[in-house]
Amino acid sequence: MRVAEPPAPALVAFIDAVGPIEAEAAVRAAEVPPRVLAETAARRHLDLAAGDIADAERVGARLVVPEDDEWPAWPLLSLAAASDRGQRWAGSAVGLWAKGTARLGDSVDRAVSIVGSRSATGYGEFVASDLAHTMALAGTTIVSGAAYGIDGAAHRGALAADGVTIAVLGCGIDVGYPAGHADLLKRITPRGLVLSEYPPGTPPARYRFLVRNRLIAALSSGTVVVEAGIRSGARNTATTAAALGKVVLAVPGPITSAQSAGCHDLLRTGGAILAGSVSEVLEAVSPVGEHLADRPESPTRRTDGLGTEALRVHEALRRRAARTPAQVAVDSGVSIDRVRALLPELELTGLAERCEEGWRQAPKP
Repeated sequence: MRVAEPPAPALVAFIDAVGPIEAEAAVRAAEVPPRVLAETAARRHLDLAAGDIADAERVGARLVVPEDDEWPAWPLLSLAAASDRGQRWAGSAVGLWAKGTARLGDSVDRAVSIVGSRSATGYGEFVASDLAHTMALAGTTIVSGAAYGIDGAAHRGALAADGVTIAVLGCGIDVGYPAGHADLLKRITPRGLVLSEYPPGTPPARYRFLVRNRLIAALSSGTVVVEAGIRSGARNTATTAAALGKVVLAVPGPITSAQSAGCHDLLRTGGAILAGSVSEVLEAVSPVGEHLADRPESPTRRTDGLGTEALRVHEALRRRAARTPAQVAVDSGVSIDRVRALLPELELTGLAERCEEGWRQAPKP
C-alpha cells in the first residue's frame, strides 16, 4: 500500500495474479512487468509497514484487506470490471484502513452515497440532512466524504437517526482532515466507519480527493447529488458512479443557483434521474419491487368526472344570482334543450340547485 499512489491498477492486477507475498518480494526486486514498475519505481524502496500498523492501532484503526471477511468484495467488483475495460482511474484498493465498530462488508449491503458542494446553501444542507436521516431510519447506510457542506450534512442526518454512516477520506486516517470536522469523525466511529486507502500520515491533496471519489461511488448502490457546480468533485463522483454502472440521482434546485447548475446539467443530459423524495431514491437503488414510490395524488375537484357540456353548464351558473336555462344556454353555448336536461343531473350530484328565480351553483359542502 506504500509503494504506489492509488489508483494503481497494474499493481492490483499483479497482486491478484501472484498473491500479496510474492508481489511484495517482486516489487522490492523490481522483477515486475513494466506497468507495475512504472507505478512503483518511486517508492518501492519504502518499508514502513510496521510503523503504519502501529500508527493505525494508536488511533484505534485496523487494516482491512481482500482476504478478510468484512472486505466489500461485491461493491468493489465494479472497480475491477471498469479497470478491465481500460479505465485506469478505476483500480480497486489494495486495502483499506478502517476506524469504527461497524463491519465494512455488512454496512455496504444497503448503502447510498450522498455528495455535493462544499459551499452548500441552506436549502442544500437541509435536503442532504433530511434525505440521510430518513434513509438511515429505513436501514440504509449513508456514504460520503466528510467534507464541509453537503457531505457533513449527510453524515449528521444519519447520525441523528442513530444510523450507520461511512466517511471516506482523501488522506491518512490519523490526519483528522478537515480539522473542522474532527468532532464529526469522532461521532461517526461508535456506529459507523471512517475509511481511507491512504497509509497513516498521508497528507490531503486535491488529486487524492478525486481519487477517493471512486470509492464513494463504488461502495454504494447509488449516488445522490444534492448540490454541485458544473465542474466539481460531486459532479466527478456522479460521473464515476455512472461509469461503474451505479444509479445516479440529482436533486433539483433553483435555476438561479450556481450550486445546483451541475445537478440541472446531469438531469438535462440524462446523466441522472430526478430525486424528488426519499421514496424515489429508495425505489431507484433498492432491489426491483422492494421499495415502490407512490405517485403524488393530485387534488380533486367536485366537478371531476363531468362531461364537457355539463362542465360548461356548471360554470355558466352563478353562486349567488339565479339564472334561467336560457341565460345558461347563451353563456355556455349549449343548446337550451340540452341545458334543461343537464341541470337536473347537476342537481342530483349536488353541483346545482333550483330556486324560485331559476338555477344557481350549489354551495360547497
